[in-house]
Amino acid sequence: MKITVVGTGYVGLSNALLLSQKNEVCALDIDPERVGMLNQKISPIEDTEIENFFINKKLKFYATLDKHEAYKDSSFIIIATPTDYDPEKNKFNTDSIEKVARDIKEINPDSTIVIKSTIPIGFTIKIREKLDFQNIIFSPEFLREGSALYDNLYPSRIIIGDKSDNAIKFANLLVDACFKNDVDVLYTGPTEAEAVKLFSNTYLAMRVSFFNELDSYSEHFNLSAKEIIDGMSFDQRIGAHYNNPSFGYGGYCLPKDTKQLKANFSDVPNSIIKAVVEANTVRKNFIADSIFKRGPSKVGVYRLIMKSGSDNFRASSIIDIMEILREKGLDILIYEPKIKTCDKDSLSAYTIIQDINDFKLMSDVIIANRMSPELNDVSKKIYTRDLYNKD
Repeated sequence: MKITVVGTGYVGLSNALLLSQKNEVCALDIDPERVGMLNQKISPIEDTEIENFFINKKLKFYATLDKHEAYKDSSFIIIATPTDYDPEKNKFNTDSIEKVARDIKEINPDSTIVIKSTIPIGFTIKIREKLDFQNIIFSPEFLREGSALYDNLYPSRIIIGDKSDNAIKFANLLVDACFKNDVDVLYTGPTEAEAVKLFSNTYLAMRVSFFNELDSYSEHFNLSAKEIIDGMSFDQRIGAHYNNPSFGYGGYCLPKDTKQLKANFSDVPNSIIKAVVEANTVRKNFIADSIFKRGPSKVGVYRLIMKSGSDNFRASSIIDIMEILREKGLDILIYEPKIKTCDKDSLSAYTIIQDINDFKLMSDVIIANRMSPELNDVSKKIYTRDLYNKD
C-alpha cells in the first residue's frame, strides 16, 4: 500500500517512518533542502529514534517536492502541515490543510485523507461539506518534541475520529507498525476527536500552570517548593509526574492549543479554560520581575529550546521573558548552540554568544529554564525554577 504524508515536521516525519516499515511511504514537502536531506536519510529534526531508523531500518520511504507524484495511487494521504494560531482571526490558520485537501480531491479523489494537524473543534465536518468530499478523517497526535517517533512506536492511545471501514483500516496500519502490545484504540465522531486533542493539551497546560503558581507562591514567601510538591506527589491521585516548575509552558502545541480551546468556548460559560491561558502570562511576568529584582545589568539566557532533546524554540516561554527584561532596559546575552542562520533575524535585538566560557564570564545573572551540568561551575549566578532536573 502506498501512503503519502504531507509535511515533514515532528508529526509528519514520525508518522511517515512509522508506516514505512511495512508500506511504501512518500513524504511531500515544499522545502528542497529538507527533501534532499530526507532522501539521503538525514533527519532534519533532532529526534534520536528518527535518526536511528534512518541508519538501522530498511524503510520503504522517499521524499518529493511534486504533489502529483506524491498523491497518485496513494490509499491514505496524511496531512501534517502547521496550523499556527492566528490572533486576529482568533483561531488556527487552516489554509494549508484546505489547499492540500483540494489538491488531493483533484488528483486522487479515491484516496482517504487523514488530518494529523491540530485543528479547531468542528473543522472536519465543515471541510467535508465545504469540499463536498467525505473521505476525510481526523486522528489526533500526542507526541513530544524530540521523542515523536518513540511516542508513535509506543503510543499512549490511538484516537480515530471516524467509524468507517477506512478508519478501521487506518487504525490497523498504525497498530501493526507499533512496537507496543495491546494499544488502546478509540473510535469517535470527528468533532469529539478534535475535542480530545484540545482538552488533553489544555489539561497538561493547566497542570504545568498549577505547579508554576505553587512555585511562585513558594518563591514569594521563601518556602521550599520542592518539599511542598514532594508532599503532594505521594498522593496517587496527583502523582509525581509533570510537576517540575518552569518559566511557563511553551513549545509548538500547548500555547496555541489552549488559545484555540478558549476561542471554542466563546459561547460557553467558563473560568478554568481562560485562566489556563492567562496563567502563563502571569507566570512569565512573575519570573521576569524576580530576575529584575536581582539588579543585573547583563542577563545571560542559557538555551532557548523548551526542553532537552529538542532543537526547536518556537513559543518557548524564555523568549517572552527575554523581551520583558529587554523592555526593562537590561542587556540580554544568549547561549544557544542550536541557533540557525534563519533564526538570527528574529533575535537581532539580542547578543548571541557562541562560546560558553565567554557567556558565563559576561553574564551577571544566568537564567536557565532547565539546569545542565555545564552550569555547575557558575551556580551562584544561576536563576532557575528547575527543582528535579527533568522536563
